[in-house]
Amino acid sequence: MEFSIRAAAPQSVKTGCLVLGVFHAAGAGAPELTRAAAAADRAARGRLAAVLAQGDLSGKTGRTLLLHGVAGVAAERVLLVGLGTQKEFGERAYLDALRAAAGTLRELGARDAAVYLTDVKVGRRAPAWNVRHAALALRDAFYRFDQLKSKKNDAAPRLASVTLGFVGASVPEAAREAVREAAATADGVALARTLGNLPPNICTPSYLADEARKLARQIPKLRVEVLERRDMERLRMGAMLSVTRGSHQPPKLIVLRYAGGAKGKAPIVLVGKGITFDTGGISLKPAGEMDEMKFDMSGAGSVLGALRALAGMKAPVNVVGIVPACENMPGGAASRPGDVVTTMSGQTVEILNTDAEGRLILCDALTYAERLKPDAVVDIATLTGACVIALGHVVAGLFANDARLADQLRDAGDEAWDRVWPMPLLEDYQEQLRSNFADMANIGGRPAGSVTAACYLSRFAKKLRWAHLDIAGVAYKSGRDKGSTGRPVPLLVRFALARAGR
Repeated sequence: MEFSIRAAAPQSVKTGCLVLGVFHAAGAGAPELTRAAAAADRAARGRLAAVLAQGDLSGKTGRTLLLHGVAGVAAERVLLVGLGTQKEFGERAYLDALRAAAGTLRELGARDAAVYLTDVKVGRRAPAWNVRHAALALRDAFYRFDQLKSKKNDAAPRLASVTLGFVGASVPEAAREAVREAAATADGVALARTLGNLPPNICTPSYLADEARKLARQIPKLRVEVLERRDMERLRMGAMLSVTRGSHQPPKLIVLRYAGGAKGKAPIVLVGKGITFDTGGISLKPAGEMDEMKFDMSGAGSVLGALRALAGMKAPVNVVGIVPACENMPGGAASRPGDVVTTMSGQTVEILNTDAEGRLILCDALTYAERLKPDAVVDIATLTGACVIALGHVVAGLFANDARLADQLRDAGDEAWDRVWPMPLLEDYQEQLRSNFADMANIGGRPAGSVTAACYLSRFAKKLRWAHLDIAGVAYKSGRDKGSTGRPVPLLVRFALARAGR
């Protein structure tokens, strides 16, 4: 799907479908037209207002009405989309309206469309925000994962190009830049979603490594290095190697570098948990919904997706993605509860639960990140079910040892509408990780499980400006809509751009 942006009278745009917004009127009044809709209505000699007066569309958020052959309007179809009341209109209503419009466009035969929802004022947001989220919402709605089905859906969506329209003489330059940024971000989100949706017999650690190599071949300024088991043994990554012992799949430590910023400038390092399947190991998980443990590499997918996006838009920033990738399987060679391992940092860990494996691979990756002399390090992981209990499926958990870094991530999440919520990282919780036989245990018990997991990681990030995102509740959906969300790629992209002054 190609995106363009232009300032033009909506009634004059020749397109398969013209998308216009209408506000719900309080009381018994007819819905109110937005500026773009009012312009089209004047050209149509009041046709739109007359239809609305008949009560066919209430204007409530997400309601739609499709009209064909409206006289005076160049478009083949006009899609009216409810925005809710003008008084309550904000980010959520805007995004709901975009999703509703995208859902209708997906069912049409139109090859192109002009969307004038971007011209509506959304609280204090700049036009660039509207544009960015319009492009992302449309790409999200048209994402499909049918590679593994023997019979493809013949009724594939036809929409190939979208014009994001503004009423007036010109389009803000920031809005034009936002289109390019959104298209690249959408590519990154799609990559992360596809990697997450692939089954674990295909998306293995080796597959992730091959995908990183493919990105490096396709995109300039991307370089990749893949460390093998023997390299990890040489580096004494005892924690990560303990996780992979029960698997027949060889582990990989993927290091993907993007050099878009000034030469010699310290990079941002993104570390993504890459457990391509998590049985829990000897501490075996229950059978119910275990298939969803293919999503346990979502942190890795988001890192590869973010690098894909930043390199695709030629962002002026240096970023390194580190992906520790392996499986967590039971077996005769698998780690046991009670084993003690030595991490790359030299600290020892008593493994009390082999299902707390994500922190074991991340701790060695964080130590490896020190070698890169980073400006900041952010790890991303589907780390704990406790975070899902605490925050649900709306926001990700944010832990950080640097207040400014935490604020930047929170601001980036707000701008991307890929939000996070700060969680405590107090020294008091460290006591729960006490071990009688090693420097620390890998779990701290049921109370504050997401906090003690972050506290464990903090022990390996003392030399770093570091933050941890627990994305267990937001990385994928269950049930009828089961599948990867691609989060938090938009957040990571906005964070990196903000660090670069964009």
